[in-house]
Amino acid sequence: MKIHILDDWHDTLRHLPSFAKLAEHEVTIWTDHVEDPATLAERLQEAEALVLFRERTAIGAALLDRLPRLRLISQRSLYPHIDVAACTRNGVLLCSNMAADAPSIATAELTFGLMIACARDLLNQNASLRAGHWQRAPGQTLAGRMLGLYGYGRIARQVAVYARAFGMGVQYWGSAEGRARAAAAGEQVPQSREAFFATSDLVSLHIRLTPETRGIVTSADLAAMKPGASFLNTSRAGLVEPGALQAALAAGRPGRLALDVFDREPLTDPQDPLVNHPRVIATPHIGFVTEDNLDLQFSDIYDQINAYAAGAPLHIINPEVWRSNV
Repeated sequence: MKIHILDDWHDTLRHLPSFAKLAEHEVTIWTDHVEDPATLAERLQEAEALVLFRERTAIGAALLDRLPRLRLISQRSLYPHIDVAACTRNGVLLCSNMAADAPSIATAELTFGLMIACARDLLNQNASLRAGHWQRAPGQTLAGRMLGLYGYGRIARQVAVYARAFGMGVQYWGSAEGRARAAAAGEQVPQSREAFFATSDLVSLHIRLTPETRGIVTSADLAAMKPGASFLNTSRAGLVEPGALQAALAAGRPGRLALDVFDREPLTDPQDPLVNHPRVIATPHIGFVTEDNLDLQFSDIYDQINAYAAGAPLHIINPEVWRSNV
């Protein structure tokens, strides 16, 4: 099959062990980011299968209607960036492994690294040293502090493992169902949302972005946090109410932000006020981006392609397309 891979910005995938699974196919890798459907359609005219790098490119009707040879989109996890109805109308099968059992260790590790960076003010300490100065104001010890995890999924629970190894307390908030599961597992769940934000020394966000969760963290939530607290988001930028982060920085509650996700990605403006704020630690959406994690994820994606080529597709999202071809 003629396979095109989008948004492999650092040309990483061909150097990972899993890439050998595509040895029988003709593979084209695009290392830049293009949003214009017409430009993408011109590039992808020969594509029979399309591999997506998470949610980096939106796949809508304006593109799909221009790709008559496309038969398969293979990716992993949720697909809010894909117009499934347009896929079905164009006879394009969408396959996405939704049932990965392991947590994203990579994201959990980055989250905890950002927690340490916030507590010890590492970026500003480093900048001060490079400028010829010695120590800045002292940071915080994590041991004995309360970590608030918003969400009770696999990543949040993995972060809790690290936090407890550092001697931190852990409490949870989230949906009613998530809070019930946390409580049933013997976890600490505050009596109210306000108490969760007010009593947490660090709050880390770990839920999926859906229409129901968009903007779920509000300015009022952040304003309830302590001046010495930190808020971390390694999930999705859309989970936070528009303008809430800027308002929090202006009010000084919480005192620090650590962000791995942004409203517009890739974010390449060196003057972006959020990225450059002295109380913000920002990373370019690298939560899942490690060699080990990418090899694991794309191994699943390539398996879906080979299964399709063998006539037995896996993890089908729109089965009506396959039924019409059988």
